[in-house]
Amino acid sequence: MKKQPQRQCVSCKERKDKKDLLRIVAMPDGSLAYDPTGKLPGRGSYLCRSSDCIKAELKKASKLSKGLRRPVTKEEIDLLAEEILKQAEAQ
Repeated sequence: MKKQPQRQCVSCKERKDKKDLLRIVAMPDGSLAYDPTGKLPGRGSYLCRSSDCIKAELKKASKLSKGLRRPVTKEEIDLLAEEILKQAEAQ
């Protein structure tokens, strides 16, 4: 059986399989994007699919900023929030 890559949620610090987490990417052009495939280029940071972790991190974005190694603005967070929460609730 193939070993699954592990990643850590930036909010709760829990380690999980990569496929069980949501990936946020700081794209090379400077924009932020939600990456459902896990293959977009750029610096990635991971969040649990639980609405508690998502909501807690989307309110502050401090840990997400650290993981992406760049400041994250409130406007960027608001744009990602709808898409991420919609995806998390669908699964």
